Amino acid sequence: MKTRTDRVQCYVARCCGGSHQFLQMRRAQGDFLGGTWQSVYGRIEKGETAWQAALRELAEETGLTPEEFYQLDTVNTFYLAADDCIWMCPAFCALVGCDAQVRLNEEHDSQRWIDRREFADACLWPGEKMALRELFSQILDQGPSKPLLKIRLPQT
Repeated sequence: MKTRTDRVQCYVARCCGGSHQFLQMRRAQGDFLGGTWQSVYGRIEKGETAWQAALRELAEETGLTPEEFYQLDTVNTFYLAADDCIWMCPAFCALVGCDAQVRLNEEHDSQRWIDRREFADACLWPGEKMALRELFSQILDQGPSKPLLKIRLPQT
């Protein structure tokens, strides 16, 4: 059995009218997991840190730049029988402005913003639901670890 640690996940949230919404993108048909709704996923490239890969994948898949960026302590861990591999994907959260305009890349064919109250039910994988509990309580609800989870972005 193999173990892989070269993938990241990034949740994208915005606050509009006092309520948080989360971005999901539908994987294009013919692509891996085509037709499913996902957050941002991607590969860590040589020389990148996990958080740098998450920012790059966010830009590539959505065209978005976060106003605030956070790591999650939760690591999405899952097993895929097809390649007999355990995957461990660090997770991140990008907070964007309410008026942020999404530009999908060729990996996706549609997008939707889902209200926080409905987002956990819209997520496909059990590991995502675990990460959301942390994201909600510590980042969106101003938990005690929020300042420690924040990643200071380089000034552009």
